Amino acid sequence: MIQRPSPSISTRKQPKQARATELVAAILQAAAQVLASEGAQRFTTTRVAEKAGVSVGSLYQYFPNKAALLFRLQSDEWRQTTDLLCGILEDTEKPPLERIRRLVHAFIRSECEEAAVRGALNDAAPLYRDAPEAREARATANRTVETFMREALPETSAPVRDLAGELIIKTLSAVGADFSASPHTSTEIEAYSDALADMFCAYLGSLRQQG
Repeated sequence: MIQRPSPSISTRKQPKQARATELVAAILQAAAQVLASEGAQRFTTTRVAEKAGVSVGSLYQYFPNKAALLFRLQSDEWRQTTDLLCGILEDTEKPPLERIRRLVHAFIRSECEEAAVRGALNDAAPLYRDAPEAREARATANRTVETFMREALPETSAPVRDLAGELIIKTLSAVGADFSASPHTSTEIEAYSDALADMFCAYLGSLRQQG
């Protein structure tokens, strides 16, 4: 049986008309801005409604409480990160090492651009890590990484490929979070991404030689 998010973190209803869709988009944009400026602890539906220029009642039509709003922002973040990873690693027209390099640059840049929101969402993330949306995002990303590693290391054993894929993704995530915790210039982001990509490419190159 498919598990559903509890009512406390589910949206009350889905927008069906263009006007309703625009309202939800405005609420989510305001929610991201409030989250970035106030943090998860001071995040409230009242502040979000004021920022969006709508009544709290209008907000409650789609999000019954702040947990539902945070969960939607977190779900959107999971989806965007998964889409980014899959879109780059599944581009078979480019060689594997080029895809790794593109992924590193795109991911680090995205982490820095959204650092305030991502940091605040991390405070609330433990509430949602076991939600179906989280499991689905992880499963999709894992399948893509597994397929990519088979292309990148065709002569390498499955256990070695699995370990390499896990190390790269976990390192990318941890390093991205740490690096984006403080502001950096575009030049610094580019140089850091180049160095990290060089490290991953050298690692895959050494595994290829061993294979």
